[in-house]
Amino acid sequence: MMNSFEEGRMILVNKPLGWTSADVVKKIRNRVHAKVGHAGTLDPLATGLLILCTGKFTRKINEYMAREKEYTGTFTLGATTASYDMETAIENPMDFTNVKAADLDAVRRQFTGEIIQIPPAYSAIKKNGQRSYDLARQGIAVTLEGRKVTIHSFEMEIQQLPVISFRVVCSTGTYIRSLARDVGQALGCGAYLSSLCRTRIGEYRLEDATGPELSP
Repeated sequence: MMNSFEEGRMILVNKPLGWTSADVVKKIRNRVHAKVGHAGTLDPLATGLLILCTGKFTRKINEYMAREKEYTGTFTLGATTASYDMETAIENPMDFTNVKAADLDAVRRQFTGEIIQIPPAYSAIKKNGQRSYDLARQGIAVTLEGRKVTIHSFEMEIQQLPVISFRVVCSTGTYIRSLARDVGQALGCGAYLSSLCRTRIGEYRLEDATGPELSP
């Protein structure tokens, strides 16, 4: 007899820091003994809401993936990294001390609405049949094409320089790491993503999720 997970269920998980999305899928699959997939990857250095679908509900993954996302986190000014986050070494130190709240507001408006965004080389996008991050980690230069995304809402606030906090509501396909890079370029001091949490996917919110150890 088919169990409820084979019939299909949607599970909200709060992904811990350091876990890959595949780690979470494997953990849940071993517990429910059914097919499991996730609706939108979170990087290992990110935390927050991950939607899992089991059994027949895996057919709904693309539907969940298409919904708008909300993220909060921090950008660190005054340097860059090759991965646009903390996966790779911090480099290119620059002066950030003149950045003011008015500067953040001007940049925020520049990147609100429909924009063309270049994904990070350290991403799962395929280039010539290979994952871009595999090529980048081998030291092979990767150039990815710009993509049209929509930033519905973008807020930034100085915490204690060089750290600024942010909240972003965006379309699917948006890379917050690329947004960090773009903000740093626009401010003229460089920036990288130093923390990230996905707080919402469509109508589903992080506060309704459980940890992978407690799910389902």
